[in-house]
Amino acid sequence: MAAMAAPTSGARHELPGTLVEVVGNRLRDAILSGVLAPGEKIREEQVCADYGISRAPLREALRLLAQQGLVEHLPRRGSRVAEWSASDILQLYGLRAVLERHAIETALPLADPKRALAPVRRAFDRMRAATDQLARDDAHRMFHAAVVGLAGNRQLDIALEPILLKLQVPMAMNMREEARRSTTRDGIARHRAILRALEANDADTVLAALDSHGHLDFNGALTQPTHD
Repeated sequence: MAAMAAPTSGARHELPGTLVEVVGNRLRDAILSGVLAPGEKIREEQVCADYGISRAPLREALRLLAQQGLVEHLPRRGSRVAEWSASDILQLYGLRAVLERHAIETALPLADPKRALAPVRRAFDRMRAATDQLARDDAHRMFHAAVVGLAGNRQLDIALEPILLKLQVPMAMNMREEARRSTTRDGIARHRAILRALEANDADTVLAALDSHGHLDFNGALTQPTHD
């Protein structure tokens, strides 16, 4: 397990809840950036030494990361970064597509497109302006959440959240590979097409844009198209 940067010096003296958040965010960033690979065991002693913390906030952070699908607890063996089979990932992408389709069919045509699409535009602008992998990952997740949010259906938003959280790792792997291949702009173009379709305020146009923004998975885990 690679050494990870410790929290800022002030973080150690903050309230326990804040410390848990700091540790959880650092571990999440390490997982999404590839510093911690899928299936890699999280060595508590090393993390505690790297971060200058006790086991209590670390274990609470690991519990929260497990709820997000980023970490798996192994009976009597600690924790490891979650692994997802090709089937798992395809099923999650499929579920996201179903929720997005339902949201678009429910929401469009929009009564006030300019106002309703503001969160989607903000997420797209953040994706376009992102200068690092983690910022791009967050903006990408926000974009798809904002698309589903157009329906104004709280239960739909709640159903989507765990799917997006569990897809963080495969999506991050794909986006890292896009960056390595210098095709990041292609991903921006795909999401710009979705935004433009939404601005046209026609459900069929948006659904076609969502269907066509899939691409072959780069990380080798899958053998058929997915949506990023």
